[in-house]
Amino acid sequence: MIFNRRLYVNQLIERKGNQMIKVVTGIRRCGKSYLLFNLFFDYLIQSGIDENHIICIRLDNRFNAAYRNPDKCLSYIISRITDKQAQYYLLVDEVQKMDEFEDVLNTCLQIPNLDCYVTGSNSKLLSSDIITEFRDRGDEIKLYPLSFSEYWESFPNKSWEQAWSEYSTYGGLPHTLQLATENSKINYLKDLFRKTYFRDIVDRYHITQTAPLSRLLDILCSSVGSLTNPKKLEDTFRSSGNTRLTDVTIRQYIEYFKDAFLLSEAERYDVKGKHYISTPLKYYLTDLGLRNARLNFRQIEETHLMENAIYNELLYRGYSVDVGVVEIYEKDENGKQIRKQTEIDFIVNQGSQRYYIQSAFDIPNSDKETQEMRPLRNVRDSFKKMIIVKADILPRRNDDGIVTMGLRQFLTDPNSLFV
Repeated sequence: MIFNRRLYVNQLIERKGNQMIKVVTGIRRCGKSYLLFNLFFDYLIQSGIDENHIICIRLDNRFNAAYRNPDKCLSYIISRITDKQAQYYLLVDEVQKMDEFEDVLNTCLQIPNLDCYVTGSNSKLLSSDIITEFRDRGDEIKLYPLSFSEYWESFPNKSWEQAWSEYSTYGGLPHTLQLATENSKINYLKDLFRKTYFRDIVDRYHITQTAPLSRLLDILCSSVGSLTNPKKLEDTFRSSGNTRLTDVTIRQYIEYFKDAFLLSEAERYDVKGKHYISTPLKYYLTDLGLRNARLNFRQIEETHLMENAIYNELLYRGYSVDVGVVEIYEKDENGKQIRKQTEIDFIVNQGSQRYYIQSAFDIPNSDKETQEMRPLRNVRDSFKKMIIVKADILPRRNDDGIVTMGLRQFLTDPNSLFV
């Protein structure tokens, strides 16, 4: 099955010849190798690049085991560059399997007619700090699981309802979508989480007591979109009899999950005070299917999954995403003025653009509508404000300029924020 990932191919094209190492990072099994060795390779060929000028090294292939030796690999690369006037492209998969790969790639940067692209999904290249390994000469392309629009494009015969139901249950890891039965999808995702993602973290950080790590992951998966912090989580563990897991250790474990691209962290931002609030934070899973698999598909609350999907879509489009805090003043039943904190689900930024977005699964009555719009109405700037609902509706704008839009249009229209 072919998945069209134009967004990422275009990012690779834009970075051609920028004299930096293009590093494709992302959660394991999200399609990094396919992006580089199929889609980008095909683009180079169709652009008229001689196939002999594309040096492909798949280090996870046993036939290429000799090139896991850094000196042999470097010698092979140099031997392939026979025309000093022509442009060559180096594509290396699973580069972390090579010892001293940083030195090899930094040496390749000194070859003027060689453009370097690498992927990795384990050990050092599983970490979000990989770019520091190449100092100021690394250019990161973050690859996410299939977005909803990428998924639905591959299954055009499915209705919106069916496509959303399957995507919100099994997520967007490419191989999952190629499996024929529900049981095969479920077993694949559960095994992948247990045998690959979790095992990678345990092995990399030499964790001997895995039960607390596992329990913490369950809690974070169960509470996507809820405000929490390490201290609150420490109290949760203490209440269940675990007194050895401190907030410092919990924070470190969360960093491990973030480094492995399993989850992302959304900070809180005081809209009126224009500053970040250190705690509490929100966490969202990179893939909905992995989140559901971790919980044995027992907690498939569509409200939380919809919020997580919106968050992931915003990251996919290249936005930075925070949680908004808006202070308002209201009178209580005795007429006394009191201060309240209200929340905006997402403050979305990219350059000079900003959007305020609420995720509301359903707005059944005027009270619910007032609740969702109240924090938006109290933001005193001119940036666009939006509420996304599950219902498949046409966009509408009220007298306050607040747009209400259906989830389907938001996920499938790349220009939906500009409506």
